[in-house]
Amino acid sequence: MDMYTNGKWRASRDGKTVEVCNPTTKQVIDSVPFATSEDVQDALEAAQSAKKGWARTPLWKRGETMLRFSELILQHKERLSSLLSQEVGKPIGQSESEIETVARLFNSFVGQAKTMYGLNIPLDQQAGVENDIYLTRKEPLGVIVGVVPFNFPAELFSQKVAPAIVTGNVVIIKPANVAPLTILEMTKLLYEAGLPDNVLQIITGAGKVVGEMLTQSPLVNAISLTGSTETGIRTAINAAKNLSRLKLELGGNDPLIVFEDADLELAVEQTVFGRTLMNGQTCCANKRMIVHRSKVNDFTDLLTERLKQIQVGNPLNRGVGMGPLIDEEALRTVHSQVQTTIGQGAKVVLGAEIVDNTWYLPTVLTNVEPTFEVARDLEIFGPVFPIISFNTDEEAIEIANSSIYGLNASVFTRDINRAMSVSYQIESGIVAVNNTGTYRPDTAFFGGYKMSGLGREGLIGALEEVTQTKSVAIRNCLNLFE
Repeated sequence: MDMYTNGKWRASRDGKTVEVCNPTTKQVIDSVPFATSEDVQDALEAAQSAKKGWARTPLWKRGETMLRFSELILQHKERLSSLLSQEVGKPIGQSESEIETVARLFNSFVGQAKTMYGLNIPLDQQAGVENDIYLTRKEPLGVIVGVVPFNFPAELFSQKVAPAIVTGNVVIIKPANVAPLTILEMTKLLYEAGLPDNVLQIITGAGKVVGEMLTQSPLVNAISLTGSTETGIRTAINAAKNLSRLKLELGGNDPLIVFEDADLELAVEQTVFGRTLMNGQTCCANKRMIVHRSKVNDFTDLLTERLKQIQVGNPLNRGVGMGPLIDEEALRTVHSQVQTTIGQGAKVVLGAEIVDNTWYLPTVLTNVEPTFEVARDLEIFGPVFPIISFNTDEEAIEIANSSIYGLNASVFTRDINRAMSVSYQIESGIVAVNNTGTYRPDTAFFGGYKMSGLGREGLIGALEEVTQTKSVAIRNCLNLFE
């Protein structure tokens, strides 16, 4: 499958490609171009040429294109969902939900953009400017680069592209090499819906070539990246050279706190849902289970029984609750992290096994101390449930905040006073009470504290990230005040 740059679907300059493999079957699905530095430069220059015309396209017209795209997405939902499950290993029901989310987000961003009003600021509170008029309006930034990870490629494509193009920006997307196909297919539908040439370009290839060039280019006005904290820091260093605006959604080691008065059935249900979503490869999933000492045994028993019921297998089969990890390197990394935690003193209650060099079984670890790496800064990107006990509310908060990360968090309790008090003290971008940390309605200001990122996504937050405020002052035009 070709990439889309400079107004055409094309191969790379040198013809090199990279294979995209099904992580379940290990078979090649397709291949995509391995872009050269010349390809990247072409895309950057094409974006520059396209940005003025798109910025001058009225919102109603931009919105019409996006709404037509939403309709096309739903018409092609079955095909896109199947492709998504094949390239990333996501259970088919989750893929269908993600494709539906794409259509909803494009619709919603059109509606939200219509509420971006400017201000008419009265100046008669200051002597000497009382007869002036001061107006503001929102304007696009220009060229925005989006770096999309493998785990939610369709949704995160939408979170980056929809707010950018509805506000008049042009976008260059760098997808993950292991998961570019659904993004490329959706891009075809956007152009079928009427998007002008080069408003959106998709360039595939090596991060060391494509990613580095895009994030260092003076032709780029903003960068939106979802990825590891290490990649985010490197991107920030590159962006600083040109003062490109940054939106970074990075790593997390999200705490889930279960107090002694919690509804254990609900807590376990939400724990399992959040941690097994996308086979345990979700940035904002609960990754540290912090459970009151009096409830640890009951929580562990319920959790273990529930996890034993999950069917692991081919994600295209209905009823399968967990598919494979994205590749063999991911398997080895997760297993190594589990073994490290066991070596520090954790006890295996369930799992800690690789099956057929493809699947990692749901893994429950107990006897995890707050000093262990996994209880602090070791983010495991797989279906692993380390359980850490606590005695007091203060201790639970201290454990939760002991990480360099601060993406999402969960608190389970029946006491609303405790819920609010603890939520206010946890250092996370979102704290979900009696819900998994993957809680993310479209309007949420999604983003983390500390080393989990910069900026916010969501219907309101994202539009602010991709626009800038223009002020227009008209001197002495009122003749109202003496």
